[in-house]
Amino acid sequence: MKKPLILITNDDGIYAPGIYSLTQAMQGLGEIFVVAPLVEKSAVGHAITLSDPLRVLEVNREGKFFGYAVNGTPADCVKLGSKCILPRNPDLIVSGINQGPNTATNVIYSGTVSAAAEGTIMGIPSIAVSIASFTKSEFAFAAKFSCQLAELVLKNGLPERTLLNVNVPAVPENEIEGVVITRQGKGRYEEAFDKRVDPNGRTYYWLTGKRMILDNGNDIDDLVVMQNKVSVTPIKYDLTNYSFIEELKKWNIKME
Repeated sequence: MKKPLILITNDDGIYAPGIYSLTQAMQGLGEIFVVAPLVEKSAVGHAITLSDPLRVLEVNREGKFFGYAVNGTPADCVKLGSKCILPRNPDLIVSGINQGPNTATNVIYSGTVSAAAEGTIMGIPSIAVSIASFTKSEFAFAAKFSCQLAELVLKNGLPERTLLNVNVPAVPENEIEGVVITRQGKGRYEEAFDKRVDPNGRTYYWLTGKRMILDNGNDIDDLVVMQNKVSVTPIKYDLTNYSFIEELKKWNIKME
């Protein structure tokens, strides 16, 4: 019986601590291939590279071969890894472990989630995993949980065009309060640009923002993670507003 073929990627880059912890935890679950961006590609969304060549570099970590770095986006890594680097299409894609939460509207911007979405588009069961902190590096439990969830996905599969978006509180395992199947929240950032001047007198801008929680309920991804619970959200990438279709037809839109 063939071992499952598992592709691991991220958007924090191949040298990030999260992807190393995830890869170590997944050993023994199947045949592991790491294909990740050479440098950090956070918040690039589902961008793919069309006008520049993609190059692949073999990377060692801790004195041993670790994986393949690509000078492209997370979605590029999934495409190139599946079609050119791996011996066949993977049985599973796991993207992460991302430093920082990917909840609510953040999933639109997230390269981590978009890598999993690319796998889903290709018909490959995919999981995105993040820890809910930009500063704390509590990856041990998130890596362990990712491995357990990966086993379940390999066993049960996922519905067509559906991925699992996982957000883990950045706390030790003994502080985790449970696992909740959640909905994507409506929360977003109230953004502002900090205007600055460089040493040469040229103006530049730095994006800042304040996180806004816009939901109530005990099954919202943002809120669940704040309660030290793991959020697992099934995401389906169909952006159609079905409830508005019939109303829009009444507009009688036509060519003049």
